[in-house]
Amino acid sequence: MRIIAGDFRGRALAAVGKGDVGAHLRPTTDRVRESLFNVLMHTGAIPDARVLDLFAGTGALGLEALSRGAAGVTFVDDGRVSTGLIKKNIDLCRAADRCQLMRRDVLKVGANVDAPYDLIFLDPPYGKGLGEKALDVATKGGWIAQDALIVWEENAPMSPPPGFSLESSRKYGETHITLMWFEGAA
Repeated sequence: MRIIAGDFRGRALAAVGKGDVGAHLRPTTDRVRESLFNVLMHTGAIPDARVLDLFAGTGALGLEALSRGAAGVTFVDDGRVSTGLIKKNIDLCRAADRCQLMRRDVLKVGANVDAPYDLIFLDPPYGKGLGEKALDVATKGGWIAQDALIVWEENAPMSPPPGFSLESSRKYGETHITLMWFEGAA
C-alpha cells in the first residue's frame, strides 16, 4: 500500500501483515483508492476539509485526503492492530500535527465537542449493517457538517438514509463505493 498522489505521493504505508481478523481489517486497494480520489478531486470536497475516517483500518483513506490538501483528519477505530497501523502510517507521513486518533468503537463516539467534519470516510466491516448505525450515531452526535460528503465503502451499493442524498455509486470488483451528501437531520 502506498499514497497515490499529493504531498505524500509514493510513500509506502505499513504492511498489514496478518491483519486483525476480529476487526475484519480489509484495506482499500491502491487501485480502488486511486479511482475514488480521482472522483473526489472533481467534487471539490477535499481542499481544506476536516476529514473523519470511521472504521479507519490502516488510515490510508484519511492520509490520502490529507496528502491531497485536506486540513486535518480524525481517525476512529477500536482495533488494537488497526490503531497500531494508523499510528505507524501517520508517522511515516510525518503528519502527526494534522491527525488525531481515537481508539474507540465507532458506535460509541458520543457527542462531538469540536467543529463538524466536511468529508467522512465510512468503511465498516461488510454486510453487518454497521454503516447505517455509524451514520446515525455521527449525525446525532454532531460529527457531520451540513453539506458534508460521505464516502461509504461496502460490498453492495448503499441507499442514502433520511437526511442524505445520493451523489453517485460505483463498483470496483467486489467493492461498492456510495457517495452521498448530508442535507441535515431528518
